[in-house]
Amino acid sequence: MKIQNVKELIKEVRAFQASSEKEIEEFRIKILGSKGQLKQLFAQFKEVDPSEKKEYGQVLNELKKEAEDKINELRSSLSNSKSASEKSSLDLSRPVNQSKTGSRHPINIIKNRIIEIFHKIGYEVSEGPEIEDDWHNFTALNFPPEHPARDMQDTFFIERDPDMALRTHTSSVQVRMMESQSPPIRTISPGRVYRNEAISARAHCFFHQIEGLYIDKDVSFADLRQTLFYFARTLFGEDTEIRLRPSYFPFTEPSAEMDVSCTICKGKGCNVCKYTGYLEIMGCGMVDPNVLENCGIDSKEYSGFAFGMGVERIAQLIYNVNDLRLYSENDTKFLEQFRSSL
Repeated sequence: MKIQNVKELIKEVRAFQASSEKEIEEFRIKILGSKGQLKQLFAQFKEVDPSEKKEYGQVLNELKKEAEDKINELRSSLSNSKSASEKSSLDLSRPVNQSKTGSRHPINIIKNRIIEIFHKIGYEVSEGPEIEDDWHNFTALNFPPEHPARDMQDTFFIERDPDMALRTHTSSVQVRMMESQSPPIRTISPGRVYRNEAISARAHCFFHQIEGLYIDKDVSFADLRQTLFYFARTLFGEDTEIRLRPSYFPFTEPSAEMDVSCTICKGKGCNVCKYTGYLEIMGCGMVDPNVLENCGIDSKEYSGFAFGMGVERIAQLIYNVNDLRLYSENDTKFLEQFRSSL
């Protein structure tokens, strides 16, 4: 009879349901507590007929296991129900907090666009140190000893070593490329450069350049013009025109300044372009044979062209920024304008 009572209790345990933690705890105390039914049933074990003790012990253990499993099952179910309820109470139609996202710096935006344009026509990117020796920064590039660029007014020299200076252009990287590679060479060299100049809306003591170099057999000035014409139209638009004006640079001969039709007035003339219809953006020319020979390249077999532009200048034309200092002052109001230009 006692065994039958235990089996009936097992059925009640299996059928039990609860909707709160309080009901589950009351059930646990009733069955498994120190004064619960299971404890009482174990106390009656000595009254069981010896022939039934084995079976009686087995059903008591089954009762204990069923009760523990039921309690764990109900608590898990109740926890899941609460989580679902909390999720359903969320108002998914409410607007979220708009966290401010960052943006690329305008100089990086323009630099990356320029690099991508030349990458499409086979130019690789090369980089070099910002502290350079006299050979790579001046001598190899055909700067004579008395050239004004060597004067303290233009260059930041390293006090402990007069032969070292902050590079004044990324042409020094081109020298390293010509010394370490055999033609053909097709490379662009982006980077920061330094000049000992007074800081103003139109000038700064540091700025960013991208210089290009192409060395191969039978390279002509026509190749240079067509490359720059492609670059200008890709960057500024299909209606852009260019013009090349004779100029002088120690490392190129012949040399030229390149202008593009004004992005503001579309070449009609305005105060930005001083009513000429054009704006200067870079210097260029055919690599001087002396530079090729200095770098170990036979100038009778190879020729090439080089060009260099200021990234700040290009960014000014595209974004109509009239003060160079804005690029380096970390004004978040200024930088936030370029978030859509990522």
